Amino acid sequence: MKLRPPLSISLRVPGLLVAGALALFLWACGSGEEPYRVDWSRKETIGYEGESRRRGGVTYAYLPQYSHQTSYLRHHDLVEYLRNETGLDARQIFPDTFDEHMKMVGQGKIDISFSNPFIYIKLAHRFGARAFARVVEIYGRENFRGQIVCRKDNEAIRSLEDCRGKRWIAVDPSSAGGYLYPLGTFLDHGLRKEDFAEIAFSPGPGGKQEKVVLAVYAGRYEVGSIREGTLDVASDKVDVSRIRVLAHTPWYPGWVYAARQGLEPRVVEAVKDALLKLDCRSPAHAPLCEAARFTGVIASSDADYDPVRRLASQLKMDLEP
Repeated sequence: MKLRPPLSISLRVPGLLVAGALALFLWACGSGEEPYRVDWSRKETIGYEGESRRRGGVTYAYLPQYSHQTSYLRHHDLVEYLRNETGLDARQIFPDTFDEHMKMVGQGKIDISFSNPFIYIKLAHRFGARAFARVVEIYGRENFRGQIVCRKDNEAIRSLEDCRGKRWIAVDPSSAGGYLYPLGTFLDHGLRKEDFAEIAFSPGPGGKQEKVVLAVYAGRYEVGSIREGTLDVASDKVDVSRIRVLAHTPWYPGWVYAARQGLEPRVVEAVKDALLKLDCRSPAHAPLCEAARFTGVIASSDADYDPVRRLASQLKMDLEP
């Protein structure tokens, strides 16, 4: 079995943060993706820890499981809501990779992290980040799960056991629904990493979940793993009716909002209060919630993610850098 690491990308920490719509330009580098029009009149440059911090700024980042455009469109209105509700200069920033996201939290360049549970337990272990809220998913659950997929016309794969000896493409080594939850499911069915002909990870910045679907659709890999909901996102790129969901993983605690270590308690409380005040059934908040793909936000704590820690132990995951 050949284990292929994700594409190596050197960490970039720019001296200037380009806020708002300018960040969408970064998305255009994705393979086969349509360019997105940028309103250059809205360009603004700020320092990560300079003028923004002096003006009461707070940086917000969505773990880059999808393209930068998708991240922007899903969370831009939410960030605007936080600005208006808290009076803080909340700004969405766009790390390219999961590793970059984690490093920027550790460096104090991301104040509020919205991430999957596995990234969260790493952030908590390495950098002292702490959970304060989590979302209720669009299907009304406080938890989420992964999916194992293949092409519908692949008659050689009818069960998880049929994945033995096949090529598997996953999202990222730190992706919860896109790799680690499915890995646990394979282990429960007697398949180890060594039983696959190859395990590859989706390359490039952003759009990694969609790229798994594209790779399976194109026949590059027989098996793919994604978080539930990705097929809806990819439906404008491929005919997802040709993709079969082979299995679902168990449910685990949902995506989490965490504050970096050292963030002022008043800032954390202001953001938490604003998120908990969201009423996704109201006309004022429904469009925001729909864009962000959740139906509510509930209070959370570090202990909620102990089941994820137990799975990490089962998978013999190293939480160290």
